[in-house]
Amino acid sequence: MSAALGLKSKPVTTEPANDDSDISALINRLTAEVNQIAVDKTKSIQQITNQMKMLALNALIESSRAGAQGAGFAVVAQEVRGVGQQVETIARELETQLTKRTGDLVASIERMSQRSRGERMMDLSLNAIELIDRNLYERTCDVRWWATDSAVVDCAASPAPAAVAHASQRLGVILGAYTVYLDLWLCDLDGNVIANGRADRFRVVGQNVAHTKWFREAKTLRSGDDYVAGDVENQPLLGNAQVATYCASVRAGGEAHGAPIGVLAIHFDWEPQARAIVQGVRVGDTDKARVLLVDSHFRVIAASDGQGILSERIPLSLDGQRSGFYNDRTGAMIAFHATPGYETYRGLGWYGVIVCGA
Repeated sequence: MSAALGLKSKPVTTEPANDDSDISALINRLTAEVNQIAVDKTKSIQQITNQMKMLALNALIESSRAGAQGAGFAVVAQEVRGVGQQVETIARELETQLTKRTGDLVASIERMSQRSRGERMMDLSLNAIELIDRNLYERTCDVRWWATDSAVVDCAASPAPAAVAHASQRLGVILGAYTVYLDLWLCDLDGNVIANGRADRFRVVGQNVAHTKWFREAKTLRSGDDYVAGDVENQPLLGNAQVATYCASVRAGGEAHGAPIGVLAIHFDWEPQARAIVQGVRVGDTDKARVLLVDSHFRVIAASDGQGILSERIPLSLDGQRSGFYNDRTGAMIAFHATPGYETYRGLGWYGVIVCGA
C-alpha cells in the first residue's frame, strides 16, 4: 500500500453538462417566438376581418337606401359579412389552439429540462460519495496493514520505553509519507494511548480513550482482518480537528487470528480532504448549487460552501429511495445518492447531496 493511494490523487470530476439546458433554452425561445408570431398574425387577420365586416355593414346600409336596385348588392354584402365572420372565427380558433399547443410544448420542455437537470445532479451526487468511499476504503486497508507492523506489535505486547520510542518513530515515518492523517495512536486494551506518531505536536500518550465509540467497537473485533470505521467527529485531543477515525486490533505475532494485545487508531484529517471532494464536483455556475456529504442522520459532514459542518441537518425526503431528486417547499432542487460502498468498505449510510437554488 503506497502513499499514492491517499487523497493526493486528483479527484475524478464530472464536467457540467450544459448541452441539455442550452437545447432546452433554444427550443423554449423558438417556441415562444412561434407563439408570438401566431398571436400577431391572428390579430392582423382579426383587424382585416373587422374592416371587412365594417365595409359589409356600410354596403348593406347603402343597398337599403337604393331600394330594389340595391337588392342584389345587399346579397353580396351579406356574403362578404358572413365570410368575414367565418375568417374571424377561424382566426380565434387558430390563436386559441396554437397558444394551447405552444404552452403545452413549453411546459413539456420545462419538465424534460428539470428532469435532465435532476438526473445530472443525482449523478454528480453519486460522483461525490463514490470519491469519498474509494478513499475511505484505502483507510481501512491502511489501518489493518499498519496494525501488523513489527514495531507496533512489539510495543503493544511489551510497552517498555525503548519499544514505545521505536513505535512512535515508526508511526512518525508513516505519517511523513501519508499526509492525509493527523495522527496515529497505539492503545492498550484498557484504552490508554501508549504511543503516537506526532508526539511533538499532540501530547496524547497517557490519555485514556476507553469511553470512545470507536475504541469500544475495536475491542470486539474478531480478527485482524476486521476494522472499525467511525463517523466524522471533532477530536478534542487533536485540537478539536474534524477527523474520521479507523481502528484495527493489534494481535500477538501480527497474526490475523492471534490474541488481541492492543488497538491501532488512525485519524483521517477529514476537513481538507472532504472539502477537496465537494468543491471538485463540477456543477455549473447557473445551478447555484451547494454540494454536500451527509451522514446517516443527515448531518452535514462536508459542504462546498464550508457552512454547517457537523451542526446542520438536511431534511432529506428519501421516499424509500437510495437516489433521486425533488423540489422542496422553497422550490429548490434536492438531488441525492446513497453510498454504494467500495470493495470491502460497505460505507456508513452516508449520502452525496446537491442543493440547487430555486
